[in-house]
Order: sequence, then C-alpha cells, then structure tokens
Amino acid sequence: MMKHLGGPEGVEKLRERHKKFVAMSEDSSAGCMFIVTIGSEKTSAGTVGYWETDWDGQKEWETGWNVLPEFQGEGIATAATALVVERVTKLRSHKYLLAFPSVDNHPSNAICRKLSFALLGESKYEYPRGTGGFMRCNNWRLDLFRSTIKEQRHGSAEFRHDYLERHTRSPPRFYSHKS
Repeated sequence: MMKHLGGPEGVEKLRERHKKFVAMSEDSSAGCMFIVTIGSEKTSAGTVGYWETDWDGQKEWETGWNVLPEFQGEGIATAATALVVERVTKLRSHKYLLAFPSVDNHPSNAICRKLSFALLGESKYEYPRGTGGFMRCNNWRLDLFRSTIKEQRHGSAEFRHDYLERHTRSPPRFYSHKS
C-alpha cells in the first residue's frame, strides 16, 4: 500500500502521523483527514484528506488518499476524493486543489484524470516532509472555482452519486480521525 510513498512506516511513525491527523482535523476549515468506510458494517477501507499547502507563493489545498490493498481497484479512492473535492469547493477559501502522486503510481494518476485535474508537469517532492527523501511526482491541479467538464455534463451531485452507484460496492463514508 505504501510502495509509492517510500515503503511501510514503523509503529512510532504511524502514531505520530495519527496525532498530526487528529490535531489537523480539529478545524476542518484548515484541513481534515477522514477514515473511508464502506458497507453497512462500516468496514475501514482507507483514508482521504485535504490540508493547506504553500504552492508557488500561494496557499492552496492539497489532497491525498490511501486505500487498503483488498479494496483497491473498486473506485473507492476516486469516489472518496470526489467527496473531498465537493467539500473543499464549498469552503471557497482556496482556488486550487493539488495532488502529487508518484509518476509510477498509475492508479492515483488515473484518479486525478477522472476527476478533471489538470496535469501541470513533473517535479521532485519531499515525502515524508522533513526526511530529505524525494520522489518523482506528477503535479495535478483542480480549479475549484470553475466547474469541471464532468460537472457540466452531469451536474456535480448527479455525477458523484451515479459514479458511486456504478463503481463501488457501496458508497464510501467519511469519519473524521477525531472520532
């Protein structure tokens, strides 16, 4: 699951990351991480989130997601990221939502394409931040202040619900890391 992000992390790093996510999620206007669940049993399938980042001298949103291996390939990450797009669009605080998947992570790059992000190019990106380790990433950007082609064709809510119905076992749900 973490092969495109430098491999698995140790227990202490996971605890640190969880504390950071809980603290960040206290004020969802500054960012939030969600546990993505599916089915009536609310089975945990992964995480998705958004946070503020500095990009080209501007404050923007950044997004990222992880889906457990047994749930990959079912459209869950795409559907959950579509919900994040909907949420940050409503906040109207930053013009762009950015994503930086590894150039080798074809499924994550496909998610960006499906959700009408524009590919700006490739760069080196430090991940995890502060470690000195770099990965080659595609730079994707979604303009949150103008409607996307899919929204023009389908309407935002209709596209999302139709996509969820057709491409996932059951629609993912968000649960904040605060819970």
